[in-house]
Order: sequence, then C-alpha cells, then structure tokens
Amino acid sequence: MDRTELAVVLRTARSRVRPDDVGLPTGRRRQVPGLRREEVAQLAGVSVDYVVRLEQGRGPRPSDQVLGALTRALRLSDSDRDLVFRLAGSAPPQAGRVPMLIRPSVLRLLDRMSDLPALVLSATSDVLAWNPLAVALLGDFSRWPPAHRNLIRQRFLGTEPDRTRLTPQEEAATAAHCVGCLRSAQSRYPDDPRLRRLIAELRSGSERFDELWRAARSERLRATTTTILHPTLGTLTLDCDALLVPDADQTLIVYSAASGTTESLALDLLRVTGTERFTPLASE
Repeated sequence: MDRTELAVVLRTARSRVRPDDVGLPTGRRRQVPGLRREEVAQLAGVSVDYVVRLEQGRGPRPSDQVLGALTRALRLSDSDRDLVFRLAGSAPPQAGRVPMLIRPSVLRLLDRMSDLPALVLSATSDVLAWNPLAVALLGDFSRWPPAHRNLIRQRFLGTEPDRTRLTPQEEAATAAHCVGCLRSAQSRYPDDPRLRRLIAELRSGSERFDELWRAARSERLRATTTTILHPTLGTLTLDCDALLVPDADQTLIVYSAASGTTESLALDLLRVTGTERFTPLASE
C-alpha cells in the first residue's frame, strides 16, 4: 500500500467533484473547491476520521468494499479507480462483476436533468447516482449505508426511515417482476460475490422474497408507471422511464408526470422546496 500517493490521489479527486454533481446542496460557505471530507464520508458510508486519515497518508488498508464506495463517491473513471485500488494494495475489480462505475457521459446527462427526478441503477438495482429532485422524491440516499442503497433490498428488508414507499397495491403488483430482475442479473453475473451475498440476505430475511425467488421467473427493467406514498405529498402515480446504458449494464430511471396533473404540480413543488417538509397536496 502506497499511503502517500493514495492520499494525493484522493485529495485531488475530492477537489474535482462539486456537491451538485452528487446530489448534495452547494451551500454558501465553501472555503475550498470540491467536496468536503464530511460529504465524501457521508457518500461512501465511512467515518470522517477515516477519510481524514486516508488523505493524510496514515490510514489503515481499506477493504475492497470501502475502495469501491470511495471511488463511486468521487466519480472516478475506470483508470483512476484501478489506480486507487492498486495504490491501496488491492486488485482492481475483475471482469464478470456487476459494473458499479458510471460513465462520465451518463453523469453529465444526469446533471442536465434538473427538472425531473432521476437516478442511475446498477444491474442489481444499486442506486449509484442521483440528482437533488430524486432525493426530494425518494429520500436522501447519501444518508443510507452504502450496502443499503439497493432498491430491492429496501423493498423487502427496508430499514431506512426517510425512504419513500410504494403503495400496498403497487407492492403486490410489481414484487414478482422486481425479484425476476435480480434473478436475471444473477444469470449474467453468477460469480459476483456481492450479488450472492445480497441474494442470500434477501432469502433469509424475507419469506416473501424467498417465495418469489423459488418461482424462478426472469425479468428486465422496463418503462412503467409507479404509485408511491410520499411522506408529505401523499399518493403519487408517476411515469417511470428506464433508459438502458447497454455497455455498462446500468439503467437511468426518470420520473415524470403529464402536464396539469396533481403529480405534475407535486413535482413543481419539489423543484422549489426540495427536501423541506410541507402540507400534503389534497388528492382529487
């Protein structure tokens, strides 16, 4: 492990990332460019002290899971990610694993979507990136532990109190499709240890998931409508478009509503208020 060089690379990478690049508020009192150490720690799911020690060249050797979380938080390219792994004394992610790094062009596309909630999912429904409106609609993913930033895990084992939930009817109607998408991912990445752990955790922790898993259905993400229970806006039925990034086996999810609908007004309100609490809209 080359602690000195790793520290340089991490500090430099942090200075290149703007808060709004990762769905965080910019704020006014910023004395240095890029993210604060606290924000990197929050995104990667580690302590601030851990980030400080790494950037000062005196940290312990990070695990592969921590390295993956840090490189995603810092939005590193493939080559820069591999460099960080090697400097930390670890082998870069191998072929045959679920791709977790987002192409810069996809991130630019996400950055331009300022008026609609949008997020990027891995092949196993890990939330890899999101914009501020997605936080306002679905919850603050940066506050969830990295291992919990998976929509299927939250659906069957959900422990995050601030997450937006599906209605019971939506849960019942789409649960089998959701599990089928994960089974499809397993067929493409049978040797991914992280995916095997996720499936084992879901099967042991949720009887409903285990029942649907044993049905052996295979599905893929597709465009649909979804009905959610927002904590302050109430019940919202939104169009949910799934734009596939084939080379990375990732999906850009975009939520929208037809002009003039209650849901369209709710999204307009979210653009203004963000994550502030307010009185729910009256349903028609």
